[in-house]
Amino acid sequence: MHSRMISMAASTLLTTMVAAHADTKAGIEIPDALRPPVGQVLALAAHATGVQIYECKAVKDDPSQFSWTLKAPEADLKDQSGKPVAKHYAGPTWEASDGSKVMGELVAKHDAPVAGAIPWLLLRAKSTSGSGIFSAIASIQRLQTSGGSAPANGCDSSQAGKELRVPYSALYRFYKAP
Repeated sequence: MHSRMISMAASTLLTTMVAAHADTKAGIEIPDALRPPVGQVLALAAHATGVQIYECKAVKDDPSQFSWTLKAPEADLKDQSGKPVAKHYAGPTWEASDGSKVMGELVAKHDAPVAGAIPWLLLRAKSTSGSGIFSAIASIQRLQTSGGSAPANGCDSSQAGKELRVPYSALYRFYKAP
């Protein structure tokens, strides 16, 4: 029993090291908190370009203060060959060209290494539908972000309700359970 536990621990460590090496080889240093659960495998990597849509709203705890609040993303995702594969919108939801969908919920967030870029994320699949590529997705990473952050100012009572579309790009990785 003890040797079996050691063997399982060694296997987990090796899997983690292999995944870390693959990410480093791809030029991406991913914080541990943003790694999908051990055993999940990459099903799709896609590059997104689009906008983060913000709305100028009163702050919940202090209605006399206003800030830009994320309303929804809007992006197109393409595979490594440049072929369109999905759309990304409110939920957050990803809808593949084959009609399958995955809706995510936040697991972990990490500041992007680039100023003005939206955070890197790890999400778990909250729900899936359809029978295509996204029907089996268990985790989603958002990495290598550029742009998309809300401005620090320009939102006050005179701008209440105004929307702002901020361009962004990101790498999304979709993982499935074995």
